[in-house]
Amino acid sequence: MDKITCIAFLLYQSSKNQDIRESAIQLLNGDVTIRDLKRNAAIHAHLVLAESTLRKKTIDKNQVQQFAEEFLLLEV
Repeated sequence: MDKITCIAFLLYQSSKNQDIRESAIQLLNGDVTIRDLKRNAAIHAHLVLAESTLRKKTIDKNQVQQFAEEFLLLEV
Protein backbone atom coordinates (compact mmCIF):
# COMPACT_ATOMS: atom_id res chain seq x y z
CA MET A 1 0.00 0.00 0.00
CA ASP A 2 1.19 3.49 -0.68
CA LYS A 3 1.84 6.08 2.02
CA ILE A 4 -1.23 8.23 1.28
CA THR A 5 -3.62 5.26 1.50
CA CYS A 6 -2.10 4.17 4.80
CA ILE A 7 -2.28 7.69 6.26
CA ALA A 8 -5.89 8.05 5.12
CA PHE A 9 -6.71 4.72 6.77
CA LEU A 10 -5.04 5.69 10.04
CA LEU A 11 -6.71 9.10 9.99
CA TYR A 12 -10.10 7.47 9.43
CA GLN A 13 -9.56 4.93 12.21
CA SER A 14 -8.22 7.47 14.71
CA SER A 15 -11.37 9.49 15.10
CA LYS A 16 -15.12 9.20 15.41
CA ASN A 17 -15.46 12.81 14.23
CA GLN A 18 -17.32 12.80 10.92
CA ASP A 19 -15.37 15.78 9.53
CA ILE A 20 -12.06 14.01 10.09
CA ARG A 21 -13.39 10.82 8.52
CA GLU A 22 -14.63 12.79 5.50
CA SER A 23 -11.19 14.37 5.18
CA ALA A 24 -9.58 10.91 5.26
CA ILE A 25 -11.85 9.75 2.44
CA GLN A 26 -11.06 12.91 0.45
CA LEU A 27 -7.34 12.26 0.96
CA LEU A 28 -7.77 8.68 -0.24
CA ASN A 29 -9.54 9.87 -3.39
CA GLY A 30 -7.05 12.66 -4.09
CA ASP A 31 -9.53 15.47 -3.51
CA VAL A 32 -7.19 17.06 -0.92
CA THR A 33 -3.48 16.77 -0.22
CA ILE A 34 -1.64 16.19 3.03
CA ARG A 35 -0.40 19.76 2.78
CA ASP A 36 -4.00 21.03 2.57
CA LEU A 37 -4.99 18.99 5.61
CA LYS A 38 -2.02 20.23 7.64
CA ARG A 39 -3.30 23.78 7.16
CA ASN A 40 -6.59 22.83 8.82
CA ALA A 41 -6.10 23.29 12.58
CA ALA A 42 -8.88 20.83 13.47
CA ILE A 43 -7.26 18.00 11.51
CA HIS A 44 -3.57 18.85 11.88
CA ALA A 45 -3.02 17.02 15.19
CA HIS A 46 -4.78 13.88 13.95
CA LEU A 47 -2.76 13.93 10.74
CA VAL A 48 0.56 14.27 12.58
CA LEU A 49 -0.44 11.37 14.83
CA ALA A 50 -1.36 9.22 11.81
CA GLU A 51 2.00 9.96 10.15
CA SER A 52 3.84 9.14 13.36
CA THR A 53 1.94 5.89 13.78
CA LEU A 54 2.76 4.88 10.21
CA ARG A 55 6.48 5.42 10.83
CA LYS A 56 6.59 3.58 14.16
CA LYS A 57 4.18 0.71 13.70
CA THR A 58 3.34 -1.76 10.98
CA ILE A 59 -0.31 -1.75 10.07
CA ASP A 60 -2.47 -4.58 8.81
CA LYS A 61 -2.38 -4.35 5.02
CA ASN A 62 -5.64 -6.30 4.77
CA GLN A 63 -7.48 -3.67 6.80
CA VAL A 64 -5.98 -0.91 4.64
CA GLN A 65 -7.06 -2.77 1.51
CA GLN A 66 -10.61 -3.18 2.83
CA PHE A 67 -10.73 0.54 3.66
CA ALA A 68 -9.55 1.43 0.14
CA GLU A 69 -12.03 -0.94 -1.49
CA GLU A 70 -14.87 0.54 0.51
CA PHE A 71 -14.13 4.24 0.06
CA LEU A 72 -12.03 4.64 -3.08
CA LEU A 73 -14.13 6.09 -5.86
CA LEU A 74 -13.33 4.91 -9.37
CA GLU A 75 -14.40 6.97 -12.32
CA VAL A 76 -14.73 5.31 -15.67
